[in-house]
Amino acid sequence: MTLTPSNMGYACINLSLQARNITSNRGMIKKTFAEKGLAYASELALKNVRDLLTIVDWNIEHGFRLFRVSSDLFPWASEYRMADLPDFVTIRATLEEIGSRPIRLTMHPGPFNHLAGEGKVLDNTIKDLEYQSELFDLMGLKPSHWNKINIHVGGTYGDKKATLARFAQNFRFLSENLRARLTVENDDRPSLYTVADLVGLHQAIGIPIVFDYFHHSLNPGHQTEEEAFLTAYATWDVRPVFHYSDSRQAHEDPRARREAHADWLYSSVNTYGKDVDIVFESKMKELSVLRLRGEEPELPPAVQKLMKQQA
Repeated sequence: MTLTPSNMGYACINLSLQARNITSNRGMIKKTFAEKGLAYASELALKNVRDLLTIVDWNIEHGFRLFRVSSDLFPWASEYRMADLPDFVTIRATLEEIGSRPIRLTMHPGPFNHLAGEGKVLDNTIKDLEYQSELFDLMGLKPSHWNKINIHVGGTYGDKKATLARFAQNFRFLSENLRARLTVENDDRPSLYTVADLVGLHQAIGIPIVFDYFHHSLNPGHQTEEEAFLTAYATWDVRPVFHYSDSRQAHEDPRARREAHADWLYSSVNTYGKDVDIVFESKMKELSVLRLRGEEPELPPAVQKLMKQQA
């Protein structure tokens, strides 16, 4: 398969629009939330969803039909019900507008989500993941892996097999809508999970495996890239969304951590003849994908300044 612009997406931040102060991840520290409360959280959430609509429309105008939504749309979302926000009616209407757009939206909640955890860790994980799923509900998006909510298994807790079994057991505590959206991704460290490690989890609960090319290059296990790709591909019930980035250490800064993603994209993606969507996880976001598409994007002054500092 040759990737088309519609199969290529990026994550969370649009640098072109951020230069105009259009962003969907406004937040605040806990102290500010304690002082200003629900009204200020509502104000920021409304600004975030309105700007998300602007970002989505920009994507469609520029040929992107895939986008990862920020997990930080609602500041301190674990501390309240979205329906209790003073601006909820307007927020919900804006989310419905976003959901009506012809674009595939996904999410990738933070690494603190450990579905194989216990006690408070598990409680907080379920609360956060259900919030992400509720956002897609409010957008009017049918629960399915088309709009994936992707996580990692997390740590091994000293026993990979037992941890994967606990993940499968805890999966049943999730709402039906969340279970229909959840996916799991291979890791970049040899101490964690390869695609092959995750196959049993798919067999147990039906969860699709998101193949991350860069992570596989750092933690391949016993599989080649093609073998791992095809293994993950076979777990999906809709067109998969996989992740791709290049190594910062190999291409931009030999002093960088081996796990660091490059700012730009340097190599082509082999999809082994399969129909997939790719979220590119490069630091230069939409600018790097536009360049990969053969376009020369206009770089905002802030990005130009950053590149000069790095040179």
